[in-house]
This record gives sequence, C-alpha cells and structure tokens, in this order.
Amino acid sequence: MLYLWVKAFHIIAMVTWFAAIFYLPRLYVYHAMAEDRPSRERFKIMERKLYRGIMNPSAAITVLLGIWLLILAPGWLGQGWMHAKLALVLLLLGYHIWCGQILRTFRDDNNTRSHVWYRVFNEVPVLLLVAIVILVVVKPF
Repeated sequence: MLYLWVKAFHIIAMVTWFAAIFYLPRLYVYHAMAEDRPSRERFKIMERKLYRGIMNPSAAITVLLGIWLLILAPGWLGQGWMHAKLALVLLLLGYHIWCGQILRTFRDDNNTRSHVWYRVFNEVPVLLLVAIVILVVVKPF
C-alpha cells in the first residue's frame, strides 16, 4: 500500500514539474518578444518565481519520490525500460538546469536568442514526456 501512495505523489509531483517546465520556456518566448522595460521586468519576476517556487521544488520531490519507489521496488532497476527512463530523466534534469541558465541570461539582460529559438526549445520536454510515459506504461524492453 505504501508503494501506491508514494507512486501517486510521484506522479502528482511529476505533473507539477512538467507544467512548470512547459510554461517557463513559453515565458521565455514572450520575454524575447517584449519591447518595453516594464514588460521585461514583469517577465523576470514571473520566470524567477516559477523556477524557484514551483519548478525546483517539484523536480526535487519528483526525484526523491522516484528514488523512494526504487527502494521499495528494487527489481525495477533490472529492467531495460527503467534504464532508458532514468536516462531520459537525467536529460530532463539537464534541460531543467539549462532553463535556469537561461533565466540568469534574461535576468542580466543578456539574451541574444530570438523568440523562434525559444519556441523550438519549448518542444524538447514534450518529446521527453512522451518517451517517459511510453516507457513506464508499455515497458517495451
């Protein structure tokens, strides 16, 4: 029963993390398009609060609960699909950290990328989410 509770909260944290990881790059799109100082300053506040207040905590909770699940069911570590999933989660964590670097670039008014680049950048976590869910549900190998 404990496993199911941990799993439920792992999924809730993951959904929260993905909501933030989808929204932050979308804010970057609009920030890159902003032409007036008040708008740029507003985006800086929104981005910082989203990254620090939602994205970081939900990522940490997702990872910690995932580790707890593996402690409760260590047999999953012997499955190929789990190895692939964990590799994709590491890529997602890298993307998360990259978002933080971009946050600092905008904070310091040093952005040189266009809104189009951020639109493409915004699609990366979608691909990771699809792959992770398929691996967990279908367990193809």
